[in-house]
Amino acid sequence: MIQLGVKKGDSTAIWATNVPEWILTQFGSPRIGAVLVTVNTNYKLFELEYLLRQSDTTTLIMIEGTKTSDYIELLYQLCPELHDCKPGELLSERLPVLKNVVVISEKKYPGMFTWQELLDMGNGISDEDLAARRATLDPDDVVNMMYTSGTTGFPKGVMLTHDNVIGNARSQAECMNFSPVDRLCFPVPLFHCFGCVMSTLLCVVSGATMVPVETFDARKVLEAVEKERCTAVHGVPTMFIMELELMAKEKFNTSTLRTGIMAGSPCPIEVMKQVVGDLGVREIVITYGQTEASPGITMTRTHDSLDLRVSTVGRALSGVEAKIVDPETGEELPPGVQGEICARGYNIMKGYYKMPEATAAAIDKDGWLHTGDLGVKDVTGYFKITGRLKDMIIRGGENIYPRELEEFLYTHPLVKDVQVVGVPSVKYGEEVMAFIQLREGQQLTQEEVQAFCTDQIARYKIPKHIAFLDVFPTTTSGKIQKFKLREMAIEIHELHDVAKIETA
Repeated sequence: MIQLGVKKGDSTAIWATNVPEWILTQFGSPRIGAVLVTVNTNYKLFELEYLLRQSDTTTLIMIEGTKTSDYIELLYQLCPELHDCKPGELLSERLPVLKNVVVISEKKYPGMFTWQELLDMGNGISDEDLAARRATLDPDDVVNMMYTSGTTGFPKGVMLTHDNVIGNARSQAECMNFSPVDRLCFPVPLFHCFGCVMSTLLCVVSGATMVPVETFDARKVLEAVEKERCTAVHGVPTMFIMELELMAKEKFNTSTLRTGIMAGSPCPIEVMKQVVGDLGVREIVITYGQTEASPGITMTRTHDSLDLRVSTVGRALSGVEAKIVDPETGEELPPGVQGEICARGYNIMKGYYKMPEATAAAIDKDGWLHTGDLGVKDVTGYFKITGRLKDMIIRGGENIYPRELEEFLYTHPLVKDVQVVGVPSVKYGEEVMAFIQLREGQQLTQEEVQAFCTDQIARYKIPKHIAFLDVFPTTTSGKIQKFKLREMAIEIHELHDVAKIETA
């Protein structure tokens, strides 16, 4: 990379699934002080152009594509100049900063280097050259830039340092009692913090073995666990649900599993219990956080009781402060009172790249990151997530928190998963709508769901609208895109005019 002309502070983007070259790039880039920009594998032309332009990427390392996307074709559309330039000499009208494109392939493409050609360049750089570059580095240098997943708003480049990501990996490894005897299977995408901090870095700081799965497939995960005798497995709730469904039909030996992390979106209590009981991950833990916190803020511990591990997101990681504040006044709230979760410590990002106003809105003058998540803290310091500030539904002056309703509806024996959103209402401002996934082969009606709620929760909380879906819209990292569900709700109930009134 030095021979390629990558300088300290340059942005180097990686656009690939969980291939070994991703991990080599992850460690090669920060060792020379470059900034690793992680690209969502699901990106199309508009999103790719935005990220490469906004991040000032000089070098792009990429695979040829996935089953659903031809990366080579997309890049030629974005930079047609590649067809007629020598590798390393790109002059792009739409991406004037981009100079180098490296393809993880043996096949030669016009204007691009192959991966092997990149490796061969290393022969021109001595150990002394590398040592001289490393001598210029500082633990507080930005080495990682991840773009927020876009579940709300326009993606922002989160700037993370050596200290941010290594410290967070160490803190989480401590909570899991990770050591060189552990073998971690992770199907979560590396472009997300869950993959490149809580998986690869967590293994390296512990001396543990990495078992990456290139793209998520429940069968591949369970086969990898069995074949490699993994002691840990990571995933978002949706991944664990799919693995449990497959295990109900076929046998896999998961007896070596001890621990793992479930994170990325709220973890249904019943799913946690099944992961412990059926998958055998007796020391499964939950991490709560966000990319801006590198990403972990709180975490349960392997020695916590099952009740704590299924009902809370744990307590603050070592070196991290966490508190609950009044969203209006910013004053810290006492135990048991709901408010916004704030965090401060070594793990907080340097800021959003080239977005000082957004940075100032997220981190206050005292260094506290305002997460936008609602929660409560008990007297022992354990946190529970109750929703997001923007998720809160206000119906006729009553505050309704979707998380609470989701947990209740999940107790219905036919419900596999559920997401609750607010939809516009002329009379009440907002009404509650529930999107429900049913267990395989089951049927349920709106009236039956509402009857299940009657006398169990307050009348104003009972969903007025209910829809049944086979799958929820998600980001590639597994987060449910609630804004898309809300858009679907408006379409289903033809609430366009109401939504316009509400917006106005």
